Amino acid sequence: MAKEQVLEGETCPMCGKKTLTLSEAETEVPFFGKLFVFSMRCSNCKYFKSDVECAEPHDAAKFTLDVSDKKDLNARVIRSSEATIKIPHIGSIEPGPAANGFVSNVEGVLQRFKEQVESLRDNAEDDTEKKKAKNMLKKLQRVMWGSESVKLIIEDPTGNSAIVSEKAVREKLKVKSGKK
Repeated sequence: MAKEQVLEGETCPMCGKKTLTLSEAETEVPFFGKLFVFSMRCSNCKYFKSDVECAEPHDAAKFTLDVSDKKDLNARVIRSSEATIKIPHIGSIEPGPAANGFVSNVEGVLQRFKEQVESLRDNAEDDTEKKKAKNMLKKLQRVMWGSESVKLIIEDPTGNSAIVSEKAVREKLKVKSGKK
């Protein structure tokens, strides 16, 4: 990341101690443009929040990528905290107050889904739910090995998210009334 500013000793919104570090970094993502990556991290209570924002405004967008081979795992993924990431028949990562923005690749996104499903499996009380989670984990692992395909979808009403790949399909996102 090119330029970074760091402020230490700020007051944490969770524990109230002056142990919060704020950082803002500027980076350039090829074929997407300049991004600002913001984060807050508390060394006391371990609170963490991050987000990304484009330097230039973009229209609300939906990106779809058919992840069908190992090369697709390297496609860059930019997700703002306002975006929803979906993998049909597996799950979604929703926006909200606890949501984090990030810059990763498809493999990193699949790893986040894998961790989510592992948590569901470990906390499931019903054997049917455990079996369903185990099957999802097997599918995600096959996708990471390049032997199965999935569709990865990002919808962002702010336009601050993208899948950077020649294979990714970008569409205008239809924003529902009553939502931001």
